[in-house]
Amino acid sequence: MKRQMITKVMWAGLWLGAAMTMSASALAHSTSGPTEEGNVAAMIDAIRAATQRFEDVNVALAEGYVPDPSGQCVSAAAEGFPAELGDMGIHYLRPDLLGITAVEPRVDGNGINLDFHTPSILLYEPQADGSMLLVGVENLVFQQAWEAAGNSEPPVFAGRQWDYMADDPNTASDEAHGFEPHYDQHVWFRTNAATHLEPFNPLVSCAYHRTLNPEA
Repeated sequence: MKRQMITKVMWAGLWLGAAMTMSASALAHSTSGPTEEGNVAAMIDAIRAATQRFEDVNVALAEGYVPDPSGQCVSAAAEGFPAELGDMGIHYLRPDLLGITAVEPRVDGNGINLDFHTPSILLYEPQADGSMLLVGVENLVFQQAWEAAGNSEPPVFAGRQWDYMADDPNTASDEAHGFEPHYDQHVWFRTNAATHLEPFNPLVSCAYHRTLNPEA
């Protein structure tokens, strides 16, 4: 319980900071992102080139990305899914692009960023030496904000509908990671024949994650 309370306080700090810097353009429905046309591999290569500077996590921090306040490195096993699906890694978030409007009882927002060249979330894999390796990006839009913008269908990337995430109160796991119902889409730079747009990646690992301890 104490950990949850501290995490909410940390989220509140990010929310207030984002509210002070949020611009109208950050909340707009992006029209500059990749289209469904063309080769998916080429699209991913273009996204990787556009975000290459974030291979240095200090650059990400300087541009407004912050580590997930929960301190988690998300894995399929921890979320109640088969371990062989792999992991997601550590999420670094741009609160202004997510348009965070509330942190209780769950994180909510009104940002509608679809541009993977300027993603709302960066995905890092912790390394044995304590460094962070950029392995992918993610965009997330909250269902209510998405529908309020006049959309009746989920967002689509490369012909694939984004994943829908909502907590099931009948399970022990929090399928939405503390967020209100939302759509999200991962784009992995470390890929194999099985996955490049799925939520988890079997080639990404949380094995070297040093769990943050807000109670310390």
